[in-house]
Amino acid sequence: MRESDKNIEQFIDKMMAEEKLQSPSFDFTSKIMAEVHLLEEKKIKTYQPLISKPVWFFIGTAIVALIIYISLFSVSENNLEIGKLYTDKIANAFSGIHLSKTTLYAVLIVPIMVLVQVGVLKNYFDKKYQL
Repeated sequence: MRESDKNIEQFIDKMMAEEKLQSPSFDFTSKIMAEVHLLEEKKIKTYQPLISKPVWFFIGTAIVALIIYISLFSVSENNLEIGKLYTDKIANAFSGIHLSKTTLYAVLIVPIMVLVQVGVLKNYFDKKYQL
Protein backbone atom coordinates (compact mmCIF):
# COMPACT_ATOMS: atom_id res chain seq x y z
CA MET A 1 0.00 0.00 0.00
CA ARG A 2 2.80 2.40 0.87
CA GLU A 3 4.62 1.57 -2.32
CA SER A 4 1.62 2.54 -4.47
CA ASP A 5 1.20 5.81 -2.53
CA LYS A 6 4.87 6.62 -3.15
CA ASN A 7 4.49 5.88 -6.85
CA ILE A 8 1.42 8.08 -7.09
CA GLU A 9 3.17 10.89 -5.25
CA GLN A 10 6.22 10.66 -7.52
CA PHE A 11 3.97 10.66 -10.57
CA ILE A 12 2.12 13.76 -9.35
CA ASP A 13 5.40 15.54 -8.57
CA LYS A 14 6.68 14.74 -12.07
CA MET A 15 3.46 16.02 -13.67
CA MET A 16 3.53 19.20 -11.61
CA ALA A 17 7.16 19.85 -12.53
CA GLU A 18 6.38 19.50 -16.24
CA GLU A 19 3.38 21.84 -16.12
CA LYS A 20 4.08 25.51 -15.88
CA LEU A 21 2.00 27.69 -13.60
CA GLN A 22 -0.93 29.19 -15.45
CA SER A 23 -2.00 32.70 -14.65
CA PRO A 24 -4.97 34.70 -15.88
CA SER A 25 -4.58 37.39 -18.50
CA PHE A 26 -3.55 40.90 -17.53
CA ASP A 27 -7.05 42.41 -17.69
CA PHE A 28 -8.89 39.39 -16.26
CA THR A 29 -10.14 41.25 -13.18
CA SER A 30 -11.37 44.25 -15.13
CA LYS A 31 -13.29 42.00 -17.55
CA ILE A 32 -14.98 40.15 -14.69
CA MET A 33 -15.85 43.38 -12.89
CA ALA A 34 -17.30 44.85 -16.09
CA GLU A 35 -19.60 41.82 -16.40
CA VAL A 36 -20.58 42.12 -12.74
CA HIS A 37 -21.48 45.78 -13.21
CA LEU A 38 -23.61 44.90 -16.23
CA LEU A 39 -25.47 42.30 -14.19
CA GLU A 40 -26.01 44.77 -11.34
CA GLU A 41 -27.42 47.37 -13.74
CA LYS A 42 -29.91 44.84 -15.08
CA LYS A 43 -31.09 43.94 -11.57
CA ILE A 44 -31.78 47.52 -10.46
CA LYS A 45 -35.49 48.25 -10.54
CA THR A 46 -36.67 51.78 -10.86
CA TYR A 47 -39.44 52.84 -8.54
CA GLN A 48 -42.67 53.69 -10.28
CA PRO A 49 -45.59 54.81 -8.14
CA LEU A 50 -48.98 53.23 -8.71
CA ILE A 51 -50.61 56.63 -9.04
CA SER A 52 -48.58 59.21 -10.94
CA LYS A 53 -48.17 62.84 -9.91
CA PRO A 54 -50.51 64.24 -12.59
CA VAL A 55 -53.26 61.90 -11.40
CA TRP A 56 -52.74 62.99 -7.77
CA PHE A 57 -52.86 66.60 -8.93
CA PHE A 58 -56.13 65.95 -10.76
CA ILE A 59 -57.65 64.21 -7.73
CA GLY A 60 -56.61 67.06 -5.43
CA THR A 61 -57.94 69.68 -7.81
CA ALA A 62 -61.24 67.83 -8.14
CA ILE A 63 -61.65 67.61 -4.36
CA VAL A 64 -60.85 71.29 -3.88
CA ALA A 65 -63.25 72.25 -6.68
CA LEU A 66 -65.98 70.10 -5.15
CA ILE A 67 -65.50 71.70 -1.73
CA ILE A 68 -65.60 75.19 -3.23
CA TYR A 69 -68.69 74.36 -5.28
CA ILE A 70 -70.54 72.95 -2.28
CA SER A 71 -69.60 75.87 -0.04
CA LEU A 72 -70.54 78.58 -2.58
CA PHE A 73 -73.60 77.17 -4.31
CA SER A 74 -75.42 75.27 -1.61
CA VAL A 75 -78.56 76.56 0.07
CA SER A 76 -78.32 76.16 3.82
CA GLU A 77 -82.05 75.65 4.46
CA ASN A 78 -82.36 72.66 2.14
CA ASN A 79 -79.16 71.11 3.43
CA LEU A 80 -80.48 70.96 6.98
CA GLU A 81 -83.69 69.25 5.94
CA ILE A 82 -81.96 66.78 3.63
CA GLY A 83 -79.30 66.07 6.24
CA LYS A 84 -81.92 65.43 8.91
CA LEU A 85 -83.89 63.17 6.59
CA TYR A 86 -80.85 61.01 5.79
CA THR A 87 -79.71 60.99 9.42
CA ASP A 88 -83.10 59.68 10.51
CA LYS A 89 -83.05 56.97 7.82
CA ILE A 90 -79.56 55.86 8.80
CA ALA A 91 -80.42 55.86 12.50
CA ASN A 92 -83.54 53.78 11.86
CA ALA A 93 -81.62 51.31 9.69
CA PHE A 94 -79.01 50.63 12.38
CA SER A 95 -81.22 50.92 15.46
CA GLY A 96 -81.87 47.16 15.65
CA ILE A 97 -78.18 46.19 15.63
CA HIS A 98 -76.60 45.42 18.99
CA LEU A 99 -72.91 44.53 19.11
CA SER A 100 -71.21 42.65 21.92
CA LYS A 101 -68.15 44.15 23.57
CA THR A 102 -65.90 41.61 21.87
CA THR A 103 -67.21 42.50 18.43
CA LEU A 104 -66.94 46.20 19.16
CA TYR A 105 -63.32 45.80 20.29
CA ALA A 106 -62.52 43.79 17.17
CA VAL A 107 -64.11 46.40 14.92
CA LEU A 108 -62.06 49.12 16.60
CA ILE A 109 -58.73 47.30 16.97
CA VAL A 110 -58.46 45.55 13.59
CA PRO A 111 -58.23 48.78 11.53
CA ILE A 112 -55.60 50.12 13.92
CA MET A 113 -53.55 46.95 13.54
CA VAL A 114 -53.89 47.10 9.75
CA LEU A 115 -52.56 50.67 9.78
CA VAL A 116 -49.62 49.61 11.95
CA GLN A 117 -48.83 46.73 9.59
CA VAL A 118 -48.99 49.02 6.57
CA GLY A 119 -46.48 51.34 8.22
CA VAL A 120 -44.14 48.50 9.16
CA LEU A 121 -44.31 46.93 5.70
CA LYS A 122 -43.74 50.29 4.03
CA ASN A 123 -40.58 50.82 6.08
CA TYR A 124 -39.43 47.28 5.29
CA PHE A 125 -39.84 47.69 1.54
CA ASP A 126 -38.35 51.19 1.59
CA LYS A 127 -35.21 49.78 3.19
CA LYS A 128 -35.18 46.78 0.86
CA TYR A 129 -35.40 48.87 -2.30
CA GLN A 130 -33.60 51.88 -0.78
CA LEU A 131 -36.23 54.44 -1.70
